[in-house]
Amino acid sequence: MTLRVLIVDDSAFIRRRVKEILEEDSSFKVVGEAENGVIAVQMAARLKPDVITMDVEMPIMDGISAVKKIISTTPTPILMLSAKTQTGAQSTLDALNAGALDFLPKQLDDIDNDREIAKVILRRRVKVVAQQANRLRTSFRSLQAADSCVRTERRNRSLYRGNEDFEQHPNTQSSGREDIEQVPGKLSDGPGKAATGEFNATRLKTELILIAASTGGPVAIQHVLTHISQRCSAPVLILQHMPGGFTESFAKRLDGLCAIRVKQASQHDELKPGVALVCPGGFQLGIQKTQSRYWVELRQKRVGEIYSPCIDLTFISVAENFSGDILTVVLTGMGADGQQGAKQLKAKGSRIWAQDEASSTIYGMPKAIADAGLADDILSLDQIGRAFERLE
Repeated sequence: MTLRVLIVDDSAFIRRRVKEILEEDSSFKVVGEAENGVIAVQMAARLKPDVITMDVEMPIMDGISAVKKIISTTPTPILMLSAKTQTGAQSTLDALNAGALDFLPKQLDDIDNDREIAKVILRRRVKVVAQQANRLRTSFRSLQAADSCVRTERRNRSLYRGNEDFEQHPNTQSSGREDIEQVPGKLSDGPGKAATGEFNATRLKTELILIAASTGGPVAIQHVLTHISQRCSAPVLILQHMPGGFTESFAKRLDGLCAIRVKQASQHDELKPGVALVCPGGFQLGIQKTQSRYWVELRQKRVGEIYSPCIDLTFISVAENFSGDILTVVLTGMGADGQQGAKQLKAKGSRIWAQDEASSTIYGMPKAIADAGLADDILSLDQIGRAFERLE
């Protein structure tokens, strides 16, 4: 199958370079090029490409605005190509919130020091994003239907306002997107099995929370972490596959949205109650113990290591060095990073949650956990968020 690609960038050089890299593989065909967001929106509607690569900063209409318009009118998988700057990183996170599925640095050297490997990574990432077309369009149709239901309920409320016999629908007590409340979920009884028990509403206590994600992770992590209240006394370690230069902006964004403090981890940071540490891109994170205190140990990525941060390495380090109760949450992502480390965590008694397929952008990492029989619970993103509200 040939993937039809639309390339969007205000630089003719970048457009030409991306086209050359993609079309080195016969499974890609570039069907259009756009120099700004306005043209991109028009071409997306006319050409209906399988996938779009999108620049962030462009004249007339920027990439974030273009993503919003395309997702709302012609839902198409979008991979952002971003400059490795603080502004570029912040804008890229905005684009992911707007509906883009993933991102890569625009410069090959920022993807990998080996340019040939960087080209392979770019082609592979475009393919993975393109494979989410059906999921994206289904989600968009579901959202449209949900919005229609909300509008109908609101209209009914206005028509019946003042009628004492009228009972408001329980799912329409608030305004905006929060009106679309999911039916309370069930706990799963194993990988691939239907849920069997009502979600327990008791308070949750743990001594360390591990959150791991890859593709789709920035939005998923933001969703669940913003549900943690100030009363949570557990330290949090966040492992997101993300290039160096982006994780600091990611941590700052989370810090501005969350009730707990969030920061990019630094060497020898202590694990503190109610503080979330984001592993910096390009580094591996382990932990060490001194008397009763735990602290972070960072090292740079070594030759041959695929991921940095590598979730397996951190999970194994925690399993070997942390003696308290651990809650491990594996969210959306490509591949199986985290599965081997989760086995060791499980052996130490860690409770492990895996995100379910329906709410995952890429059902790879959580699937690996579920298929290995390591997941205590398989939960939707909303269920995890509601569970996080109960953390103390």
